[in-house]
Amino acid sequence: MSRRITIVEVGPRDGLQNETAILEPIMRANLVRRLEGAGARRIEAVSFVHPKYVPQMAGAEEVMADLPHEAGRSRIGLVLNGKGYDRALGTAVDEVNVAMSATDGFGLKNQGLSVEQQVQMLADIMAGRANAEGAPGATPSLSATLSCVWGCPFDGEVSIDQVADLVGRIAELGVEEIALADTIGVGDPWAVTRKVEAARKAAPDAVLRLHFHDTRNTGLANAYAGVEAGVDVLDASVGGIGGCPFAPGATGNIATEDLVYMLERAGFETGYDLDALITTARWIGEKIGRPAPSALSRAGGWPRS
Repeated sequence: MSRRITIVEVGPRDGLQNETAILEPIMRANLVRRLEGAGARRIEAVSFVHPKYVPQMAGAEEVMADLPHEAGRSRIGLVLNGKGYDRALGTAVDEVNVAMSATDGFGLKNQGLSVEQQVQMLADIMAGRANAEGAPGATPSLSATLSCVWGCPFDGEVSIDQVADLVGRIAELGVEEIALADTIGVGDPWAVTRKVEAARKAAPDAVLRLHFHDTRNTGLANAYAGVEAGVDVLDASVGGIGGCPFAPGATGNIATEDLVYMLERAGFETGYDLDALITTARWIGEKIGRPAPSALSRAGGWPRS
């Protein structure tokens, strides 16, 4: 089997944003470099949010200033609104990921915007990008992440039609990569298959990416279902750390090293060095003051070298 699965590393952003420990920008940049040393080529490095609400993400500009551009590596900045997007443009980010929500309840809690207001926000960003075409460095590539695709902590179940409609509208605005996120970890493999199929029909030309949290121990099973459904891009967080400050009870993403182990045992290619990932997971566990929750950081790989 030679199929390659791209794993977007989100530990420096999604992984750290819900931790009690607050790491200084220089330490977060160090984490990015360690992950790149382990094979990561797309990393969600920073979030351009107000430090009043997510103090763990303060100093995004400082993190990016410590990460000079390197060919073949893409550092992603998450934004929640137009102001965050403008901040991102003032740094050396290679990609911007616009966070959106499938529900009003989460959108209002996370961003202070309803679904319709989020769609308009994205439309404004895309219009500004069109006007800036041709200006050097003005338009890093852009993706959108749709949160709460499999369930919302405030509005409950989220229907397939609800997701398909939003995915279609996002694609119509010109977004070429759309991530479907199980923000609170309530999905199951069969629901993953159904919503991936619906999203593909709604946006046949878009690249689909999947973002799973392991809150209810279904994260790797959901990743398997996504790969079987034809998705080639998945998010993961080193050590399985993470969560969302605005999603009660949400825990970490699926662990990068656990996902790499599963995929490479099956014959897929990821480009990661599993031993280096495990070392990095243990290192970040020390820095945040608790052992990383991933299985591989405890048990190691197999066979052992």
